Amino acid sequence: MNNQNNFLDKWNPRVEKKWLYLLAGVMWSGVGVMLLSLAIGWLLPLNRQAAFLLGGMGILLGLIIYRFGFSKLAAKNERRIKSFAGQKICLFAFQEWKSYPLVAFMIALGITLRSSSLPKPYLAILYAGLGLGLFLSSLQYYKASQHRELS
Repeated sequence: MNNQNNFLDKWNPRVEKKWLYLLAGVMWSGVGVMLLSLAIGWLLPLNRQAAFLLGGMGILLGLIIYRFGFSKLAAKNERRIKSFAGQKICLFAFQEWKSYPLVAFMIALGITLRSSSLPKPYLAILYAGLGLGLFLSSLQYYKASQHRELS
């Protein structure tokens, strides 16, 4: 068993805590920008009034998602990362292991929604909301990478 642990330790990609915060920030902001880009692309063909109305609804939803959802999850992840002992931590520990199946489900749901018959302008509200919530929450990780005691 000890040999197996040595093998896993040897191939386990480890980084300093600062990089976990930065990786989480890049992932969350990258996905947020991608979702916002899709939403904007679906709103551009609309007349200005409809685009602003649906876009405004997406922004409002995004602020709600940020305030009551993603900001709390990001804060929880920050505390968890800060609590890690040791100088180097597994690269994939920027989020809890139990979150990875949820991420896979969300990706599958997103693909399903995009290929569904739902009108894209209405879907843009959800995508803009999730994208803005993720992007705003990602800023917490960048701040944590610079201003927290990382040891």
